[in-house]
Amino acid sequence: MLRSALLALLLLAGCAGRASLGPELAAQAGWRWEVLATPGFDLASARRPSGGELAVIYLEGDGLAYLGPAEVSPDPTPTDPVALRLALAHPAGVALGWLGRPCQYVMPGRNCAAPVWTAQRFSPMALAAMDAGVSQLKARLGARRLVLVGYSGGGALAALLAARRDDVAALVTVAANLDIAGWLAFHRLPPMAGALDPAREAAPALGRLPQWHFSGAEDRVTGATALRGFALRLPAGAPARFSDVPAFGHSCCWARDWPRLLPALP
Repeated sequence: MLRSALLALLLLAGCAGRASLGPELAAQAGWRWEVLATPGFDLASARRPSGGELAVIYLEGDGLAYLGPAEVSPDPTPTDPVALRLALAHPAGVALGWLGRPCQYVMPGRNCAAPVWTAQRFSPMALAAMDAGVSQLKARLGARRLVLVGYSGGGALAALLAARRDDVAALVTVAANLDIAGWLAFHRLPPMAGALDPAREAAPALGRLPQWHFSGAEDRVTGATALRGFALRLPAGAPARFSDVPAFGHSCCWARDWPRLLPALP
């Protein structure tokens, strides 16, 4: 019972709101909303073009994976899209994009089934779709270089993408689980079979990439615990900064204070 309750806490944090909120927020800000076709999945996206060769692309969190301790959600669309809120709070002057995760905002979607947003959310197939989606957004924004910003589980994917792409100028994660094995073990949850783990598969390749990793001191979902294994596997001298922000939780209050927290990007 305790494990089931904890699982619900991990996967439901910050999910109160309306499922239509994402497209509404994008429309209110004058961003273009578009569904991108990638190998395996269709991905919701939004973008605000601007001049220059650098684009900042935000990757959404895991969304509404579960409705209760043992009840898988029929639709993973986040009812509070924190990564989109972060993107909309980003200061003007740079091209901006946002990318949803597989099956968010597109249900019923191509190849969409519950394992996609639960056990397989960090699978090679999910990563390949996000990689293709990032490339499409980059082309639409007319950029040559990217800064990847990932929230929660989107931060794990951002780190994995940064390690495999050659056009990423910087990496930023917010409330991310970058050490998936350590995060699951800390919460006494079973291993996630087939998951790509940033601590093991990305950190060793990120020794030269400027990166910032934010955690919330009051975050009971991820927090600094979910970063330790990743930090330990970074090469010595890696230009990485880790900030544990006092009084912040998993979803509160990143978007509100993002212009203040946002690092100086390349």
